[in-house]
Amino acid sequence: QFKALVEKQSGHYIKVLRMDRGGEFISNEFINFCRSHGIHKQFTARYTPQQNGVAERKNRTIMEMARSMMAAKHLPNEYWAEAVATAVYIMNRCPTKS
Repeated sequence: QFKALVEKQSGHYIKVLRMDRGGEFISNEFINFCRSHGIHKQFTARYTPQQNGVAERKNRTIMEMARSMMAAKHLPNEYWAEAVATAVYIMNRCPTKS
């Protein structure tokens, strides 16, 4: 479903996926899916989050947004998950340069 959504919205086919070596990316099911759709897999080097810069920056921005919201309203840590979900909700609705 994700593949179809991305291809329809972008007007381009997925040719290459760059990913870390997380368990969800090395399963036989995922490998077979990529093979059957002609998708080339590129893995980043182990223990080098710097190679996944865009995702790392996005994650940091989300964590900083959540931390700022929590501090501004003096909320207890029990609301951390809700603050992160709210930060993601806001980020997904903000326009980007691309």
